[in-house]
Amino acid sequence: MQLQNNEVSIRLFCEADIPKKVEWINDPKNNRYLHYDIPLSCEATRAWFFHKDDRTRLDCVIEYEGVPVGLIGLLNIDTKSQKAEYYISMGDTSVKRRGIATRATFLLLRHAFETLGLNKVYLNVDDENEAACRLYEKVGFVLEGRFIQDLWHRGRLIDRRRYAAFRGRIVFNEGFESSQREL
Repeated sequence: MQLQNNEVSIRLFCEADIPKKVEWINDPKNNRYLHYDIPLSCEATRAWFFHKDDRTRLDCVIEYEGVPVGLIGLLNIDTKSQKAEYYISMGDTSVKRRGIATRATFLLLRHAFETLGLNKVYLNVDDENEAACRLYEKVGFVLEGRFIQDLWHRGRLIDRRRYAAFRGRIVFNEGFESSQREL
């Protein structure tokens, strides 16, 4: 699988991507809002890679001009209920704020709705992660609710927001700019 929009593409995560994933997740500039047991190791990540259930998840690499710059995917894919959980992490901090995450998200959502036949793609995000919340709202995710003191992370309970995007409510045009349709 390779999906592309101009210089941004997403492709399936492969074994050769493991060292880059470990580097990105262990980087303090990237992991403030990630809920991994840090530090990650290549050995543990390799074990995860060979034992993950590809029927219920889709793990991809974001590439910008052919160079890997981040991770994106779907977890808990539930074909019966037609939903999955979205994740994204831009690893290469030098390319942030260029619209790459936005375009990669549109590519993944289009694949989720049009190819996988999902109706809903949802996510949970730290309430304090304003940059991520702006991205999700820009793409067309809608706030479903807030969870107060929802997760123990780095020595404290954190609040989180729940967002969802729905098939038929996000309009894709050639540039993958989106607008929300009214119900």
